[in-house]
Amino acid sequence: MEEDKSLRDAAADLRYLLSRGYPREASITLVGNRYNLPRERREILRRGVFSPRVASSRKNKLLFPWEVKGRRLAVDGYNVLITVESALKGKVVLLSDDGLMRDISGVSGGHRWEEETERAWEMIVEELRELGPQEVQFYFDSPISRSGLLAKKMEELLREKGIEGGAQAVRVPEKEIIPFKGVVVSSDGAIVDQVKEVFDLAGHLIRERIKAPYIDLLSMT
Repeated sequence: MEEDKSLRDAAADLRYLLSRGYPREASITLVGNRYNLPRERREILRRGVFSPRVASSRKNKLLFPWEVKGRRLAVDGYNVLITVESALKGKVVLLSDDGLMRDISGVSGGHRWEEETERAWEMIVEELRELGPQEVQFYFDSPISRSGLLAKKMEELLREKGIEGGAQAVRVPEKEIIPFKGVVVSSDGAIVDQVKEVFDLAGHLIRERIKAPYIDLLSMT
């Protein structure tokens, strides 16, 4: 399709510019204008295209599902939850250059509980039970409405499934997640760049359980 070709070509041009140190936002605007991309396609570039150096560094940190067995996990709560929710709702999700699955909803600060929210958290906890980590700690952004209730719900689900761990609503989850001694579960690039090991739980669920369609930017590299 012509639309797919435009996205592929725009992504290639953006990688070229980023690999040579050009400013990210200015480069996205430049290639977006060149290919006359609508807002959603520009957001796909923003969320999913990175310089080869950045993409390679992040991919080298990714663990396979079986590698989290017996490990301690720190989960970036809303990051994982909203990505899974987006897939359940049939919204756009994409496999980025760095091997991480992301949504483009941009709803984190205004997240609201919906039918898919409950489906998503139950699916997340059930999958964690199957993966068999030693301990799981969830961190949710406390400024977001109902984060305390969500943390309480996650703790209850962890107990029900026999998973050691807990959940907290904290003002800045990154301050808890980045120094965590274990595996980080997040697709937030700012977090991934500062930790040693990462597991993409949302991506695993989308590919293996939900089997939702997604835009595969990784195959366009």
